[in-house]
Amino acid sequence: MTLKEDKNKIKSGLYIVSTPIGNLRDITLRALDILKKSNIILCEDTRVSKKLLSHYEIQTKLISNYKFNEKKNLEKVINIINQGKIVSLISDAGTPAISDPGKLLINRCIEENILIVPIPGPSAVTASISVSNFSDQFYFHGFLSDKINSIRKEFEIFKNLKCSIVFFISAQKLKKKFEVLKEFFSDREILICREITKIHESFYRGKVSEIDNFQFNPKGEVTVIISEKYNEKLKVNLDESDKEKIKKLILNKSIKDIVSIISEEKNISKTKIYNYCLQIKNEI
Repeated sequence: MTLKEDKNKIKSGLYIVSTPIGNLRDITLRALDILKKSNIILCEDTRVSKKLLSHYEIQTKLISNYKFNEKKNLEKVINIINQGKIVSLISDAGTPAISDPGKLLINRCIEENILIVPIPGPSAVTASISVSNFSDQFYFHGFLSDKINSIRKEFEIFKNLKCSIVFFISAQKLKKKFEVLKEFFSDREILICREITKIHESFYRGKVSEIDNFQFNPKGEVTVIISEKYNEKLKVNLDESDKEKIKKLILNKSIKDIVSIISEEKNISKTKIYNYCLQIKNEI
């Protein structure tokens, strides 16, 4: 849809607008345009959102919409949209309704057959996965539970997943969960992304078993990524010399080409060789 200067050219409805997760410059031109042309903007904390809107000189009215008043706001917001108005939903940071308020309103709009338009942008989940070098097949859990017994139940499920695992938690709480992480994932890699895009942005990489050695700053919010579950050494009858050969080939050939080369030399299925190559690539 092409946006024009007259806000009436934008269809009435609910716009789910992604906002920066830290750095205020991480916002799209389209998001700014929609926010300027909205009749109201629903946000979690007006104090937080005012900083963003003031920075871009946006005067649109803000209405607080958080966990404890979201249900109360429903009728009011639906009535505004049904009057032909434009309503935007934002969160304090990132993409709305992802571990943030918004699902009740979205569900009601679906029931009322009201237009819902996503305005994509920043997400701590995809930002962290993009720099992890782990499998891009991932399970996103949202915020980890506070209680240790609940965490154990969650980890019991996570440990059997063959994809990367992503969750949110405060840095301070994560520091207290190091032991239980080692208990369930000691053989895996981990990436802790702290304060993504902010001044004190930092990344901690390594093995879960060595997590105690991280020079970890227990402040701020973190996104945690645990690597995929590796098959048990993928018994493919390849020795150390084969492994070294694959390492060298990975530097200038695609995995597909390497699979063809090795499969011609060894009587091993291409699928096993492909998975073995992926494992080696993650070790480099």
